[in-house]
Amino acid sequence: MRIAIVGTGYVGLVTGTCFADVGIDVVCIDINEEKISNLKKGILPIYEPGLEEMVLRNVEKGRLSFSTNLGESIQDADVVFIAVGTPPGEDGSADLQYVLAVATEVGAKMSHHLVVVTKSTVPVGTAQKVDNAIAAAQKNRGVEIPYDVASNPEFLKEGAAIEDFLKPDRIVVGVASKRAEDVMRRLYKPFVLNGHPIIFMDIPSAEMTKYAANAMLATKISFMNDIANLCEIMGADVNMVRKGIGSDPRIGNKFIYPGIGYGGSCFPKDVKALVRTARENGHEMRILQAVEDVNQDQKSVLFKKVMTHFKGDIKGKTFAVWGLSFKPKTDDMREAPSLVIIESLLAQGAQVKTYDPVAMHEAQKDLGTSVEYCKDQYDALIDADALLLVTEWSEFRFPNFKVMARLMKQKVVFDGRNVYDPQEMKESEFEYYCIGVRN
Repeated sequence: MRIAIVGTGYVGLVTGTCFADVGIDVVCIDINEEKISNLKKGILPIYEPGLEEMVLRNVEKGRLSFSTNLGESIQDADVVFIAVGTPPGEDGSADLQYVLAVATEVGAKMSHHLVVVTKSTVPVGTAQKVDNAIAAAQKNRGVEIPYDVASNPEFLKEGAAIEDFLKPDRIVVGVASKRAEDVMRRLYKPFVLNGHPIIFMDIPSAEMTKYAANAMLATKISFMNDIANLCEIMGADVNMVRKGIGSDPRIGNKFIYPGIGYGGSCFPKDVKALVRTARENGHEMRILQAVEDVNQDQKSVLFKKVMTHFKGDIKGKTFAVWGLSFKPKTDDMREAPSLVIIESLLAQGAQVKTYDPVAMHEAQKDLGTSVEYCKDQYDALIDADALLLVTEWSEFRFPNFKVMARLMKQKVVFDGRNVYDPQEMKESEFEYYCIGVRN
């Protein structure tokens, strides 16, 4: 079996590599010639634990290749996955121009039956637009080559994407024909041998499932952050509250950790897109609009604590920021809370020294030379008036507080992820601020 995957971003590259790793012949396609050239050299455009080794292994085995020529790559393919970007427009809607451009080219270049699968996160109804684009391209050619369209949303967590793909909680596939179902069932057979479920459904339901899943997780995060803010006002400890409600199996203990808001390529974009899709169809997603509003406000919570502590004047002060990526184990800076926090500090005349294990190169695309990029976490602390913990990388969890005290100008810590023990910080004579606990 041979598959073609169009798009070598996070979803496309992980998907293609994992399929290749179980013995499927995969070609990954992208119009970006530099990206394809780098991939052929073993240089990856993203950071994901274990991915580089897996790419190199499968390229060496001849199961994984890269190309800029879509027409050539699909000539002997059974399945074509569309895994290109769907960035949000100014109104929050998903931009489908890249998805539909691929569909049009597939229709213009295909020579035999294909199952064309949308892997990108797309609004309900996109598969029908893909179908229409393929049909229109064939009509322009004066041909009628049979094909099927399917939806196969991804549920990959950045930082754990390979494990999620190889050992999925579930595989969701939307199809409109028995032929497409048979092809997709055969394709995913290696991943369900150990009991991982594959769920077939109609295409609109598959498209909605992806958005609903991300929207639910985002809702849990914003809900807990809203509760955390109320806990500070009322004198409750959100860490205790979290444990108390998380023990209820109907609620569960995942995604109820308070912090400084969610970021990344999925939750912000998908919540906005779902709200926009509903509005276009005469329905207001009132809960999800509140989820988005809370999240935007939450990204400023740590900065507000800084301003309160320093009595509204931070001009000329130096702040160390630990962590830049939106979450650990990734270099993804999209919608990262760190950007909001750092830009707010800079706007008030502060100086910022940063350190992140893998994301500093990506951060430079957004922050440029406005901040200092340090060689390690302790280098960032030298002469700092305060530390802001923004991303909970494991190496930040157990720092040497004695070294910190020696390096910093003032012993002040703003913990945006509630990593440290308030009692331990007090014993180490640090002024300590976290989320959801009154100081």
